[in-house]
Amino acid sequence: MPRRLAAAGLVAGALLIHADTLADDGGSRATPRTMRVAVVGAAPTSRAIAASELEDRIAAMPSFQRATFGADPDAIRRRVLGEVLVPDALLALGAQPAVANAVDRSMAEATVRAVRDALGPAAGISMDDVRAYYERNRARYDAPARYQVWRILCKSSDEAQAVLDAAKADPTPKTFAQLSRDHSQDKATALRSGNLGFLTDDGTSSEPGLRVDPAVVRAAEGVQDGVIVPTPVAEGEFFSVVWRRGTTSAQKRKVDEVATPIREILRRERAKAKLDELVASLRAARVHDLHEEILDAVDLGAVPDASRLP
Repeated sequence: MPRRLAAAGLVAGALLIHADTLADDGGSRATPRTMRVAVVGAAPTSRAIAASELEDRIAAMPSFQRATFGADPDAIRRRVLGEVLVPDALLALGAQPAVANAVDRSMAEATVRAVRDALGPAAGISMDDVRAYYERNRARYDAPARYQVWRILCKSSDEAQAVLDAAKADPTPKTFAQLSRDHSQDKATALRSGNLGFLTDDGTSSEPGLRVDPAVVRAAEGVQDGVIVPTPVAEGEFFSVVWRRGTTSAQKRKVDEVATPIREILRRERAKAKLDELVASLRAARVHDLHEEILDAVDLGAVPDASRLP
């Protein structure tokens, strides 16, 4: 195998985990666990990935790590295959023969460095590109102050006053959460202590799609962090009990002040894009016999949670 191709295979295998070559048992003795999900490379050095290997790799993951691969079993199976096992297989092929492993690994690392070096230093990125990134991400650098607010939306002024008195008598998150569940008319937030997220002056929340009466924000601005607004706040036909939980300060940084870190971000993004192109081209050329339907036989319900193992 040419060393340049081996180096590219190592770049594609970003997770440097050794995987032993599986025997191809595609005869009548095949079971769901021994069935091949995919084959990487060409004979005689091809690498078969069996359903059992996929199951075992998922079994070795703690539940919190497994959840990062998807919200449902099908997504988890497909992403672990495509993002872990296939790169591992490419790595194993790229590292053959074993005596050339250290050299090939060095060449792969050199390939990555060469991609980055070809981009030039971060300082060479133009100010026009910096300004364009700044405008696309302006909220990171030029954002108003935001107030974290918990609020209980009550049907009447009298109810709001009673809730306020109870909250002030025991100003704890536990009590406020219970009062919210019992009284709040805002069903979207009632079960999460009335948490509105971080609000700007116009009532826009950091929570997607959530917006409240600016009167709530003005009331929160009138007290310190951790203080419950002393009187109910009129909010349309309702009345609110408002608790200011915290504040994020305004961000007012000009483009010239953040040019250096933006250039570093852009350089990393461009290097990743180049490496992704290399991985994609190698994947298209080397991964074949992909049988995604076999993934349905991988039972995540039978896979133990590695974080609970002794």
